[in-house]
Amino acid sequence: MSQNTEAKPAQPGIAEANQAVRQRFPFDDDQDLQDARRGFMGTAQDSVVRDGEGRAVWDLDAYGFLDQDCPDTANPSLWRQSRLCSDHGLFEVTEGIYQVRGFDLSNMTIVEGERGILVIDPLLCAETAAAGLALYRGHRGDRPVTGLLYTHSHADHFGGVRGVLTDEDVAGGVPVFAPQGFLEHAVSENVYAGTAMGRRAAYMYGAALPKGGRGQIGAGLGQTVSTGAVTLIPPTVDITRTGQTETVDGIRMVFQLTPGTEAPAELNIHFPDRRALCMAENATHNLHNLLTLRGAQVRDPRVWARYLTEAVDLFTGSSDVAFASHHWPVWGRERIVGFLSEQRDLYAYLHDQTLRMLNQGLTGSEIAERMEMPPALERAWHTHGYYGSVSHNTKAIYQRYLGWFDGNPAHLWEHPPVESAQRYVEFMGGADEILRRARQSYTDGDFRWVAQVVNHVVFADPDNAEARALQADALEQLGYGSENGTWRNFYLMGALELREGSVGTPTNTVSPDLLAALTLDQLFDALAIRVEGPRSWDADITVRWNLDDSDPVVTMRLRNGVLTHVTGTGPAAADPDVEISLAEADLRAVLLGAVAPADLTARDDIKVSGDTAKINELLGHLGAPDPDFAIVTP
Repeated sequence: MSQNTEAKPAQPGIAEANQAVRQRFPFDDDQDLQDARRGFMGTAQDSVVRDGEGRAVWDLDAYGFLDQDCPDTANPSLWRQSRLCSDHGLFEVTEGIYQVRGFDLSNMTIVEGERGILVIDPLLCAETAAAGLALYRGHRGDRPVTGLLYTHSHADHFGGVRGVLTDEDVAGGVPVFAPQGFLEHAVSENVYAGTAMGRRAAYMYGAALPKGGRGQIGAGLGQTVSTGAVTLIPPTVDITRTGQTETVDGIRMVFQLTPGTEAPAELNIHFPDRRALCMAENATHNLHNLLTLRGAQVRDPRVWARYLTEAVDLFTGSSDVAFASHHWPVWGRERIVGFLSEQRDLYAYLHDQTLRMLNQGLTGSEIAERMEMPPALERAWHTHGYYGSVSHNTKAIYQRYLGWFDGNPAHLWEHPPVESAQRYVEFMGGADEILRRARQSYTDGDFRWVAQVVNHVVFADPDNAEARALQADALEQLGYGSENGTWRNFYLMGALELREGSVGTPTNTVSPDLLAALTLDQLFDALAIRVEGPRSWDADITVRWNLDDSDPVVTMRLRNGVLTHVTGTGPAAADPDVEISLAEADLRAVLLGAVAPADLTARDDIKVSGDTAKINELLGHLGAPDPDFAIVTP
């Protein structure tokens, strides 16, 4: 590894490019600043939010440096956005509606009812949500939570629920609203590919980066993710259609379902008595992701644009304020219509123009380089790519329609990264020659090329200290010039790990609550993706589970390296090697590793017939995911 782990100053080309940004955009426009600070009521006295063991999970003062002038090591446009996002405290949106902002990546909204409050989107972790609720109560009184609403299925909008609500509250009649499909998508996204997404999210949000002008300054959508306990209480009321109305504690709500937009299960809410519109995460003060860099399924910009048009038609005639679960509100009907319409045009333009160029034979990367946005959209601050970007969103649209293959047969069967790197290094005259020429490219300011070519040297020889150091320096410069917060974080995290080693996964979303919310089908599927296939080719093991507290009989079979499960005893269910009768809770405990099979089968209330050793044998074919896998090295 490089002996010099210190962040470097900006190179002249990056400093000049960042200075040019100041001349390109209207930095004297302070409308967003006025809106972001409007209604401020106060903030927490204790700036550090801690968990039960005293560990800091959020620091309200971590971004105080943003009050200073933007240095050469940051894009001024991103610095401006981060400064706006870093304002923290309790804000009045309109009479009876309040937001806690700056306490996590997202906002928590509180709507006052006749005797209590409706909480919307209780942040990412229980500790920050509890701190936000305490702040509200300090200003507005100790009102009980009489309803809770999840706008969509991403963890930063439900993970803090146990900081504001308990199981006893729900059992006592407090409703939990969510869009149809919420639980399925919330659980599957965070469990099936949760380890990989969590590791990549460490890069995307940069939670482990030092905060400062040469480090993490924000993620565009918010500042970063908290690192406390991610929790979940399942919804009790599903919103199944646009136009559905619900009333809780005297609060009237009219819903618009928007599946397939920013999340697979999402909704907007109109509060007709408050003339207020909640846009969830469908219209925020940035270009959003069509494919998040942490990884997800590609979103549909065509559908997204249509739902924004529908929201304008349905709600803006009776709305005086529009707010979302990130950023700050927009007040006034004319401004709301303009804001939502420009957001609509943003996604529609990217979709249509990508398809136009795609049908002319351009590939995703070529389209990304050629895409130019209309001047009217580029002038609007809220269309800037602070979180999503024009570049990676156009590639996502290409992927949505045509997949990973660009049609060139030379790209159909390329060598994987290490094998390619070894061949590139040999063809290019060896590592020393590549690094000599790459250093000149670095001096010339061609940091994209340096990162591309030196990556081959690092993957061919990850112990090459000079290559790691130069690659880290190049990634760092690319980060300094990025207007996109997640790009900056990815670049700077890559530099950090090349210099200092892996930071792992700071925030774990695969929590006990999420695992408990898995249906049995999802639980069996989650186990199936952990089977170490090649080691299991010759295994043939069948286990049947008879559940005491429900009708289904479930038969698991490991064969040909595939773990399948069948409900019932039809032709697809093979004869079992072992059969166990037990409660569903006990089945979950053994499959999740909380109880050893031997302890289970020794109990009098559990009936077992057959070879009990087969249970351990089957579970022994499961591997563990790696939350610390390498990204910038092989």
